[in-house]
Amino acid sequence: MSMLYTILGTLIALGVLVTFHEFGHFWVARRCGVKVLRFSVGFGKPLLHWRDRQGTEFAVAAIPLGGYVKMLDEREADVAPELLDQAFNRKPVGQRIAIVAAGPIANFLLAIFFFWILAMLGSQQVRPVIGDVQPDSPAALAGLASGQEVVAVNGDHTRGWSAVNLQLVRRLGETGSLDFITLDKGSSVETTHRVPVTDWLKGEEEPDPLGALGIRPWRPQIPPVLGEVAPDAPASKAGLRAGDRIVALDGEAVDDWQRMVDWLRARPDAAITLTLERDGQRLDVPVTLAARGEGKARSGYLGAGPQAIEWPADMLREIRFGALDGFGEALSRTWQMSVLSLDSLKKMLLGQLSVKNLSGPITIAKVAGASAQSGVGDFLNFLAYLSISLGVLNLLPIPVLDGGHLLFYLVEWARGRPVSERVQAWGVQIGISLVIGVMLLALVNDLSRL
Repeated sequence: MSMLYTILGTLIALGVLVTFHEFGHFWVARRCGVKVLRFSVGFGKPLLHWRDRQGTEFAVAAIPLGGYVKMLDEREADVAPELLDQAFNRKPVGQRIAIVAAGPIANFLLAIFFFWILAMLGSQQVRPVIGDVQPDSPAALAGLASGQEVVAVNGDHTRGWSAVNLQLVRRLGETGSLDFITLDKGSSVETTHRVPVTDWLKGEEEPDPLGALGIRPWRPQIPPVLGEVAPDAPASKAGLRAGDRIVALDGEAVDDWQRMVDWLRARPDAAITLTLERDGQRLDVPVTLAARGEGKARSGYLGAGPQAIEWPADMLREIRFGALDGFGEALSRTWQMSVLSLDSLKKMLLGQLSVKNLSGPITIAKVAGASAQSGVGDFLNFLAYLSISLGVLNLLPIPVLDGGHLLFYLVEWARGRPVSERVQAWGVQIGISLVIGVMLLALVNDLSRL
C-alpha cells in the first residue's frame, strides 16, 4: 500500500507542479501574441495529445520528470513570413522576460494558494514546551529549563515546535547567538535566553538543532509497545509484531519508548536481545540492528513505531486563520521558505551546510508517498514546499534554466543588443554540466539514504 501511495503521490505532485509551471509560460506567451507550438507535460513519446483551435498541441508524455512549452522561434526553425510577428525571438525584450519569468512566478503563486488553503483549514500543533535539558549543554548554560514554553526564537513568534525548528535551521553554519524567549508555567513574564554559537553544526550531514542545544521537547510518556513494524526492517526480520511490549534490552529493563530509542540509536549494526511480552508470555528475541547515517550521525535502527497515545488537551494548540489573515500568513510562509531555500544553497556553496542535505528524485518520491498517506493537509504542505523549491531553482542564473535565460535578456535590455550566440552557446554548455552534476550528486545522496 505504501508503494502505491509513493507512486500516486509522486505522479500527482510532479503533474500538478510541472503543469502549473509550464502553464505560466504558456499563458503569458499567448497574452504577448507568441504562437505556442506544443505544451508538454513530461518528456519523450506522447501518451496523449490533442490540438486546440489555435493549433497548439497539448501532450502528456511518458517520462514525468518535467515539461516544456515550445514556441515559434526563428532560432530553432524557419518561420513563414506571415507568422514572423508571432515568433518569440521577434518580441520586445520586456515581453520575453515576462514569458520566461512566468513559470517560476506560477510556482510561487501555487505555493501561496496551498498555504492559504491550509491556513483556513487550520492545524493542530504541539505547544513548544521543553521537556528535558541536558546538564552543562548550551541550553542549560543559557538558563533554559524543563517546563518552559518557547514563545519566540530570534525575534519570530513560535506557535509550535515546527516554527522553533524552522528558526533554528535558518541559523545552521552561522556564528552569533540564538535568542530564545520563554514563559515559565503559570507565568506571564517573558524571559530572554541567549545561546552563543560558533560555526553552528557547520557541515553536519544530518543536523539535529534541538539535540545539539541539549533540548528535548515535552511529550507524554510513551510505553514501549509496538504500533507498527516496517517491512524488511530488522524488527520484521526478527518476527516482531504490532502489540509487542518491549520490557528489556540485553537484560536492561525499559519502560519508556524514547529511552528505548536512545539506547538503540547508540548501537548501529549491533546484535542485541529484546525481551518482550506477547499474549501474556515473555520471549527473548535476538535482533541485529541496522545502521542509518554516516560518521557522527551513524545510529542504530530497529524499524518499528510506537502505539498511538492521546496527548493532553492543554499541550495542543489549534491554529486557524480567516480568509484575509490566512492570505497574509500564506504570503509570509512562502517568503520565509523562499529565503530559506536560497540561503541553504548559499551555505552549501560556502561549506556551511553539507551537500549531503541535497535531495533528489528518490527522496522526493518517498516524501510524496509519506505525505499523501498522512493526509490531505500534509500533502498540500509538501506540494507548497516543493513548488517553492522548483520556483527558486528555476530562477538561479544558470543557462538552460529560466534564470539563465532571464540573465541573458536582462543583459540585452541593459546594453541594448542581445548577447552573442557564441557566448550563449558557451553558457548553455556550462549550464548543462552544472545541472547534470547537481542531479548526480542529489541521486548519490538519495541512494546513500536508502
